Amino acid sequence: MSRLLLVTGGAGFIGSAIVDEAIAAGWRVRILDSLRPDVHGSSAPEPEGGSQVEFVAADVRDRDAVRQALSGVDAVCHQAAKVGLGVSIHDAPDYVGSNSLGTAVVLSAMAEAGIERLVLASSMVVYGEGLYREGDRLVQPAPRSRADLESGRFEPRSPHTGEPLRPMSIPEEQPCDPRNAYAATKLEQELLARTWAYDGGRAALLRYHNVYGPGMPRDTPYAGVASIFRSALERGEAPRVFEDGQQRRDFIHVRDVARANLAALEWTDRVERGTTRAFNVATGVPHTIGEFADVLAAAFGGPPPVRTGEFRSGDVRHITASADRIARELGWRPQVGFDEGVREFAHASLRTGADV
Repeated sequence: MSRLLLVTGGAGFIGSAIVDEAIAAGWRVRILDSLRPDVHGSSAPEPEGGSQVEFVAADVRDRDAVRQALSGVDAVCHQAAKVGLGVSIHDAPDYVGSNSLGTAVVLSAMAEAGIERLVLASSMVVYGEGLYREGDRLVQPAPRSRADLESGRFEPRSPHTGEPLRPMSIPEEQPCDPRNAYAATKLEQELLARTWAYDGGRAALLRYHNVYGPGMPRDTPYAGVASIFRSALERGEAPRVFEDGQQRRDFIHVRDVARANLAALEWTDRVERGTTRAFNVATGVPHTIGEFADVLAAAFGGPPPVRTGEFRSGDVRHITASADRIARELGWRPQVGFDEGVREFAHASLRTGADV
């Protein structure tokens, strides 16, 4: 009989892509998902997948439900989480409960069940602001001042010279510096997974960069920038690009993220017990947010984006990844190019009906 994989959050945007990839790789899959109304809407259907997929409607904070869902499972892909940067500090209890407590419940139940293999969905947000070069030194700058942002000085600057710093790709060994509630809980998920693995588990911590693709949630303040741009185009509106649009990101297609999860699962099957490793899931090729908006609008046939000069306190300027470790140790490389992926996304179906 084929191996059984539990995918928490398996009805979601990334989770459902992982389910498809796992089935194609020969896994049987059990999905544990609460079908949160702020992600799926109030009348979301249960996911389908034929005889290879079983669905359990439950919250990862429900200890009894998680224990039952782990019965007979060989490995876990833990994707369930509240995502996005939040709207206000009032979101913090939900982030901590959904992400930190939910992960603690899953890991505790895995330890009880003797399940040793974990792939955890982490995020680039654990780094905070990206990595920069100042002369011969690499630095992670402090948050940008409100005075600079209001004056349109968007680039992080040297505290010594006042000159803009030069952005660099960030490797996994760089210290983490979370700067909002979501980021703090993603780092806490990593730390909990490391604690769990000390007793004999094997955990791959996948730090997703800017994931986009078919099935993204739309019309929600917690959606990623790609979905926000696409939703605006569907309304006939020009995408509104904050700051000057020169913020650098690494845009990674959801199918490549799903393939990275399967590569990480294979990795957990061959490393020693007690091993934990973080991996950037990224292309290694940065693009600006403005560039993404331009290509998307052109492919959609909508109005061109507008650079508004607006900003959000707490946003980072540049965060791009080194993808060397995941290529070297997992043998994974992205297969969907930027132009190809954005053109597909321009006309792909999105998740609708989120209740916010």
